[in-house]
Amino acid sequence: MSPELLGFGSLGLVLLLIAVRMPIGVALGVVSFIGFTLLRNERVALAMMAQTPFEVAANWGLSAIPMFILMGTIAHASGISEALFRAARLWLSGLPGGLAVATNFASAGFAAASGSSVATAATMGRLAIPAMLNAGYTPSLAAGVVASAGTLGALIPPSIMFVIYGVFAEVSITKLLIAGVIPGILTAFVYAVMIIGRCVLDPKIAPPNHSEIAKRELWQARWQSLLPVWPLLVLIFGIIGGLYGGIFTPTEAGAAGAFLSVVIAATQRRLTPDVIRASVMETIKTTAQLFFVAYGAVMYTRFLALVGLPDMMAGMMGDWALDPVLLLIGISLIYVVLGMFLDPLGVLLLTLPIVQPMFEALDLDQIWLGVIVVKYIEIGLLTPPVGFNAYVVKNVVGDKIPLHTIFKGIGWFLACELVIMALLLGFPQLSLWLPNSMG
Repeated sequence: MSPELLGFGSLGLVLLLIAVRMPIGVALGVVSFIGFTLLRNERVALAMMAQTPFEVAANWGLSAIPMFILMGTIAHASGISEALFRAARLWLSGLPGGLAVATNFASAGFAAASGSSVATAATMGRLAIPAMLNAGYTPSLAAGVVASAGTLGALIPPSIMFVIYGVFAEVSITKLLIAGVIPGILTAFVYAVMIIGRCVLDPKIAPPNHSEIAKRELWQARWQSLLPVWPLLVLIFGIIGGLYGGIFTPTEAGAAGAFLSVVIAATQRRLTPDVIRASVMETIKTTAQLFFVAYGAVMYTRFLALVGLPDMMAGMMGDWALDPVLLLIGISLIYVVLGMFLDPLGVLLLTLPIVQPMFEALDLDQIWLGVIVVKYIEIGLLTPPVGFNAYVVKNVVGDKIPLHTIFKGIGWFLACELVIMALLLGFPQLSLWLPNSMG
């Protein structure tokens, strides 16, 4: 069997193993072990299996991940999610669909503290969905906005997905994190415009707020609601500003963020021994899950490099003189389809060794590719049949909202994603202006 045929066959075997519910890290590791055994021998395969975990864990860039996760878990334990939602609710309640708009922007704020789409959707789902249902909002809108706005966790810094992409693509993690700022804000803004437009055209889906509170008391409550939120805002903008100004490396930013989140929780008297224990254990658990997938992905990437599959596909791109537009369309289709069935990290690590050489062959910007890939991966969290964020919301609401109703609500936000992706693909500077302006 030729090496190229073995490489293509390995892709099919990986997808088959994932389809039968084998964990993706195990599937990648098993296929890699078989591949190295066939290409070389069993001793080489065992050596690769022995050295890969140490090499991955020793990568300095990946050390930012547990810091960002710890920052998010402690920030959540400090009650910041409740404070964010209350402040957004008070300030935006006068808009059509004000609760849904508030949920959207509160999710963006919490995403900047957690770096996780799933954590954002789960946390805001517990807070916002009951409030919207009690206010008479349709279940599809209530569930759809929570599931969709949760995806902002992968774009707005600190983004764990950008850290992983930067390490494996060997590009600047700092520039990737900064590149996600404008696309993240753009996504939240387009979502908000859609929500307001729908509620103006069909007020029944989000009944207007008829609060009896006096105007003076409302403004007083609004300003008071900012008091428990401002430390987190300082933390978020401090980290983004530090990265942009070159003061922090991503790892230093993660450490500073984790430390400051501890300080914030302590000043709010919520840093109990139970909170510390639960935050540390959640950080260890999530980091271990991510790294286990990374072990299998690194082995598989090296196997593909050994068979020459990435170079061969990059050469095919050069031979065909493929138009960049056609490449972007092809990549879009690949990520949308894979996102329907695979988890986000698996999609990223499985496709990156194939897609990146194609971009390099056409001299396209790798930072821009990172934004596009991460954005498509997050869209995959919304698309059926898997749509992981939809199942997260379903787990939160139980039997109150059927799964098909959740996907129905998400459909409006997927329509927004068509607009957002058209803008990001058509105007690369939306992603590249901030990182290119860095010193």
